[in-house]
Amino acid sequence: PEGSMPKEIIHAFGYLKKAAAMANTELGVLAADKAELIAKACDEIIAGKLDDQFPLVIWQTGSGTQSNMNGNEVIANRAHVINGGALADDKKVLHPNDDVNKSQSSNDTYPTAMHIAAYKLTVENTIPGLTHLRNALAKKVEEFSSIVKTGRTHFMDATPLTLGQEFSGYVQQIDNSIRAIKNALVMVAELALGGTAVGTGLNTPKGYDVLVAQKIADLTGLPFVTAPNKFEALAAHDAMVELSGALKRTAVALMKVANDVRMLSSGPRCGIGEIVIPDNEPGSSIMPGKVNPTQPEALTMVCAQVIGNDVAVSVGGMSGHFELNVFKPLIAANVLQSARLIGDACVSFTDKCAEGIT
Repeated sequence: PEGSMPKEIIHAFGYLKKAAAMANTELGVLAADKAELIAKACDEIIAGKLDDQFPLVIWQTGSGTQSNMNGNEVIANRAHVINGGALADDKKVLHPNDDVNKSQSSNDTYPTAMHIAAYKLTVENTIPGLTHLRNALAKKVEEFSSIVKTGRTHFMDATPLTLGQEFSGYVQQIDNSIRAIKNALVMVAELALGGTAVGTGLNTPKGYDVLVAQKIADLTGLPFVTAPNKFEALAAHDAMVELSGALKRTAVALMKVANDVRMLSSGPRCGIGEIVIPDNEPGSSIMPGKVNPTQPEALTMVCAQVIGNDVAVSVGGMSGHFELNVFKPLIAANVLQSARLIGDACVSFTDKCAEGIT
């Protein structure tokens, strides 16, 4: 349904709940057999096998409490069935709060899920998509290195340059965008887990925050660490705002690239027509033979959406009143959509347009 909790958040809860159970057992506050059952249920969440058990939308309490409780109950119920029990049993092997949520609060689990989800999606989808486009454009730099054309400033003719030199500017823009995103990920790698309700770490065993972050890093293969200050990690989401800003500046760069491509390919008879883009499909239902720059147009719409998402993230980020930011689901959903859109759109633009430019 509209506004569903992103699947990346659901799967991130699988990682963090499994890591919490492992850390709690190692620190002597959770029985090993219970941790094993929690881990088995979490593995199914991570694999996407229980996605249909998470019906909640992002429009809920701003701390994400309902989704945290949703996860606790799904894990407890699924673990009970894995252990041979039935959902109708009055007494179950695990308690959602006392066992699955041990040493945790919604206030530190949801922001942890946000960071896990955003980091994973960015490195697995966004950066590879941008790199794919960057490499395709870099090939065009070489291919067009001897084609001299008229430069344009203010939409007016200027001094000459090569088409390859023009495209080299696009490559540099994308390189800069990738660097900005990677720089933002440094703080996204810092996790709130261990701060519990307000950042003091109430009800956690000593060393839990460092250990659980290490467990998450081991499970995901990503460089997660515990946040140095849990009060900031719960009350503010500056790391997510920074990542959104990096995605926004990437959208700004991609908007320029896509607009240049569609204007340079305009015509074919009465436009600029300095480059030719692939004819992917008929462009008109009334004008035979007309072909539209669909891929550049699709990419520019994605860029507009990402820029809009950044506004929502900015408003959400500034709404961290006192000890807790209560716009967490909004921030997460918008950052994840931006990361997903940029990665997917870059792959589509590369495969169906950029690689075929002549």
